[in-house]
Amino acid sequence: MSGSQQIKCVIFDIGGVVVGSPLAAINEYEEEHGLPRHWINLAITQQGSQGAFQRFERNETDLYSFYKKFGEELSNTAQNNEWYRKFCTVRGMPIPKNLPQSIEIDGRRLFGFMMRSSYNPDPKMLRAISILRESGRFKVAALTNNFKPPSAPAPEGEAVPTLDEEVKHLGIGPAFAQLKAFFHLFIESSEVGMRKPDPEFYKYALKELQVEAQETVFLDDIGINLKSAKKLGINTIRVHPTSSVPALQELEKMVGMQLLDEEDIVEYEQKLAKRRKQSKL
Repeated sequence: MSGSQQIKCVIFDIGGVVVGSPLAAINEYEEEHGLPRHWINLAITQQGSQGAFQRFERNETDLYSFYKKFGEELSNTAQNNEWYRKFCTVRGMPIPKNLPQSIEIDGRRLFGFMMRSSYNPDPKMLRAISILRESGRFKVAALTNNFKPPSAPAPEGEAVPTLDEEVKHLGIGPAFAQLKAFFHLFIESSEVGMRKPDPEFYKYALKELQVEAQETVFLDDIGINLKSAKKLGINTIRVHPTSSVPALQELEKMVGMQLLDEEDIVEYEQKLAKRRKQSKL
């Protein structure tokens, strides 16, 4: 690749890239409830394409039906423990002796916690997006798995909050609308009816943006999403949860533009050196 001479489009995932990741909230929830790390995330992903979370992000189920089914799936300890044991075995990890025998996970409470924890933007990413767009050299888009905000109150007779209370519970506010304005195109799973890592979702994005796969860079924090994009010929960059700096440095090389301030790099290197020092203690 000849770097910026070939790249015409940069596509960003949202959660875990431009704003915080719901995975951090899941990890915190697991710790608070004595669950092994990755237990809940595995329980969500192993449901496959017809899981409650997956169907909700394709707008195939309403919010309140999703809450109920989401909680039921995550509370199925027999199935989830089986998946977790296989997960540990494949990775050569010891299987915890204290896997939950019984647990009741409130789908609404957990999902609200996940959403409220993932709306804080990364200023470095937002600055990079602005620089790319203002250069006039690239199409800048978002490709996100998300859900449609509630637009109607809960069904009658259900003991749930009002519509306004539900919107607040999910952390939805004007900041999300403002975020969309950073992009030429904002592609949402809940609008299109497809979600990552479905290859058709990426093909849809390329068609809408009128670019070829090899002309595109895609940033995401989830390996399976990047793997699916890469199979189509899309250039990929993984964004790690500890810092977006390495990913943006890689993007700088691909687009031939400075996207980071010197202060960002110095701060990152200082934190990295501190972590290395602590790991040796």
